[in-house]
Amino acid sequence: MRQHRGYNLKLINLFATGAAGLGLLVTAAAPSAMASQPGDSRLRVTVTSPTTGSPTAQARAAASPAAAATCTINRITINRFSECEWVTVHVDVIQIVNGRPVIKGTADFNVKHQMTLKTNSANWSEKFTISKARTTGQGKGVHVNAAAKSGGGTKATVSFPQGHTLDSAAGGSVGYKTTIAPKKILAKAKTTYTYTFTKAGYSPGKVSYASAVYRCDNYYGSTRTNRSGCAIPEVPTGVSMVGLARIDEGIRNLRARGGHYGDPNGGKPLHWMINKTKETQHRTAVCPRTAPADMQAAGRTSCDEYPFASTYEGGTTLAAGQREITWVKVQENKSQGGRITAWRGQMHVMDHDPFYVIA
Repeated sequence: MRQHRGYNLKLINLFATGAAGLGLLVTAAAPSAMASQPGDSRLRVTVTSPTTGSPTAQARAAASPAAAATCTINRITINRFSECEWVTVHVDVIQIVNGRPVIKGTADFNVKHQMTLKTNSANWSEKFTISKARTTGQGKGVHVNAAAKSGGGTKATVSFPQGHTLDSAAGGSVGYKTTIAPKKILAKAKTTYTYTFTKAGYSPGKVSYASAVYRCDNYYGSTRTNRSGCAIPEVPTGVSMVGLARIDEGIRNLRARGGHYGDPNGGKPLHWMINKTKETQHRTAVCPRTAPADMQAAGRTSCDEYPFASTYEGGTTLAAGQREITWVKVQENKSQGGRITAWRGQMHVMDHDPFYVIA
């Protein structure tokens, strides 16, 4: 579900004489029969970079807290509140013979992460599983330790049978705890997963990769009420104008003329803006001070602008053919404001977040 440009997987302890992206474990001593010097036997670890999937615009707009991201091998899939990341790891057991690497065995396994954020808490959990490795030759008996580190004020704690051998499957979890003061929005963060591989007589080596980006906030909280929650900010959500007769009609008429911003059916998303000064400028730029006489006679004296003034596409940012104003009754405009506020609180929509408008 993401338009991710892709997450580059960071590999540590690079093999100085090999291809880029190879993590190593080096033995303390190689067998004398191999005519090698101490330290010439290695474990070489590689991770397959997962590609990132993207749903249709309609699916993104309809994403809800209850929806769960699906899992596909070697892909990262996300929606507004969940992620599934499924990677493959390959281990080569290598000995250096006469200055050249010889593969003595291999181990191949998968790691699957399933993270679910919460709309009403900045504390959440994640489950991950390590499959039983498919091994050849000396690939048996490799042990693994798992670690996870978050940022943005969130602390990650791993529960896993450390030292587990890849010869069987294992599961673990990551617990996340975040403290956020009222009215605050924390910096975007991600989890870095690090695996340390060991085998008797070998020095440890590490390999790392990252989760999707998430962000926690307590923007609507107060000293009396904690309204903390977390979301994956780059996934668009959708706010519905259906049932607000004139506002809904105005947006649909604009789209019939070719206006596509905010349209969940193939249009570009809008982006929320938290800037009251700029919001006022946007509204003033497109809304006359008074309604036309015929609108006043119909009781439609409130100007509703689209895209909303509280978006980065508001005001005169877009060409005239991509925007419109509709005169509505004051109560309809107030109902729209309440609907948007409730949607933002539930979906944790903050500055620059993309979204669609259902009409």
